[in-house]
Amino acid sequence: MDLKQLRDGIDDIDAEILALFMKRMELCQSVADYKKEHAMPVFQGGREQQIIDHIRELTGNKELENGTTALFTNIMDISKILQNRSILVDSNDYSFTAPDFEGAKKIGCQGTSGANSEAAAQKVFGDREFTFYPSFEDVFKAVQAGEVDYGVLPVQNSTAGSVDSTYDLMANYPFYIVKMVTLEIDHCLAAKKGTKIEDITMVYSHRQALSQCEVFLSRTRLKKAEYSNTATAAEKVLRSDEPIAAICSAACAERLGLEILARDIADCTINRTQFIIISKELQVADDSDAVSVMLTLPHTEGSLYRMLTKFYVNGMNLLRIESRPIRDGSFNVMFFLDFSGKLSDPGVKAVLRDLEENLSDFRCIGTFKSE
Repeated sequence: MDLKQLRDGIDDIDAEILALFMKRMELCQSVADYKKEHAMPVFQGGREQQIIDHIRELTGNKELENGTTALFTNIMDISKILQNRSILVDSNDYSFTAPDFEGAKKIGCQGTSGANSEAAAQKVFGDREFTFYPSFEDVFKAVQAGEVDYGVLPVQNSTAGSVDSTYDLMANYPFYIVKMVTLEIDHCLAAKKGTKIEDITMVYSHRQALSQCEVFLSRTRLKKAEYSNTATAAEKVLRSDEPIAAICSAACAERLGLEILARDIADCTINRTQFIIISKELQVADDSDAVSVMLTLPHTEGSLYRMLTKFYVNGMNLLRIESRPIRDGSFNVMFFLDFSGKLSDPGVKAVLRDLEENLSDFRCIGTFKSE
């Protein structure tokens, strides 16, 4: 046979596979109807493993066993998603209220007045009084304890990447993301008036800010030291008798009466940071179009691939995927995913239920308008 005949043969087989797949999905719909009527769970681990074991036995070729396992695992994952979508179409697994940003009386930020977190908070809450906390963890604790209605925390920078300390804390505290805010960052080098760059002995700032200005610091050969916050670093400069400087916003430097020795010193001209607004309860705004979850995956072959398949089957775009070590002595990691969709969408309901049923550690951590 020539190549065309071989390809024609493959096309014919593909058509048969498709027809059988559609027939299988029809039967799966009947199974979903039965499970819905009898209040049965979609996921039944024993049944799934029996099918996989049987498929491996029937394969008859050791080199293809993993391939047939992957094929039928995908088919079963698609089946579970469609079953969940059918069963959950009229359900509401999550109870929530609408956010009340205008009526909020207490908002918590890390650092002090002049910090970028304050500027991000002002974009949502306007010019009202904020409560400042020494650390990111203190903000999480304040939200958990009900000391504040909302907390404001940075999660990602367009230059330096993820704010690891925020992601590390997410796994330890109950909270929900209710809004995402993007802030333009204008880093400058600030010192007491009369200080010259060549006399500066140390530059203080938050780790992210130092990372975002690495090229400038390297070019000027200035020594750097991490500090809790850009604004508190500026306050340290103001109180010190030493010739030190801080990387902070121009607004912060001007508020404290510091001299700006260099402006726009970030490595990239466009430098943005995304902040999350968190609350103790799940709150959903009408314009929310993204969902955030956190989860761990089992140490089994194809577990990440199977998880990503669920989003693809539902036509959901993954907006972000992060991983952080769990810090329990193992090498396990926690995944954080943002994906497109609304909590009311049948596909979103199906994916969330599927992940909840199949993973031992899973949590939906909010929904927001993507920026």
